[in-house]
Amino acid sequence: MRATSLRMTGLGWVEEEVCVDGVMCRSVVRSRVGVALRAMAVEFPEVAGHPNRLPFDGCLTLVDVASDKAPSGARGHRVVLTREAAEAALPSLLGMAVDYKAGWDGHDARQKCGIITAAWLDPKGEGQKLMVSGFLFARDYPECCVHGQGSPGQGEMGMSYELADAHVADMKAAVWKLTRATFTGAAILLRAKAAYRETSFRVRHRAGLSGEPLTQRAQR
Repeated sequence: MRATSLRMTGLGWVEEEVCVDGVMCRSVVRSRVGVALRAMAVEFPEVAGHPNRLPFDGCLTLVDVASDKAPSGARGHRVVLTREAAEAALPSLLGMAVDYKAGWDGHDARQKCGIITAAWLDPKGEGQKLMVSGFLFARDYPECCVHGQGSPGQGEMGMSYELADAHVADMKAAVWKLTRATFTGAAILLRAKAAYRETSFRVRHRAGLSGEPLTQRAQR
């Protein structure tokens, strides 16, 4: 069963809700000074105190900004993900996994420790940051649990995207411009190891959950 509704929200947001077999998918577009800022989310039924759902959010990447260093698979080239490509690829982020690698220094697509349920271009800073949120599988991967915001190690963590079907405008260019791509997941890693140093990652702890900073656990 599919149902769709449109409504105006505050500050110029236009929100579309689509319900497919009881799962709510939400798409939001905000027009501001000629710039469209987009967001998408999948809403799961709320389960109070679920032991395997630990909420997280983070900055996955920057758009229209060259990476600080070459990401894996870019053959030594720094890259730019265009705003148009990022907006078009937002739906592909929903339902994709987040993964981690021992040592928090790269990707391991087989170590899937959570799921992305929302993605949006942050309205602050003219939408340069592509933000994501979702859940970690806290019971299955307790090593991914940390103390709440402000604890040691939180500021050291970042994210890195995983892509497929990427289209490069000019393969001979020093900096590759990605004009089309499909997101296949994301990694949680140390910010210093990410292609973009301005990425971020944090968990939002529920009462009764505790843990050591990610970097301390990685050293064991």
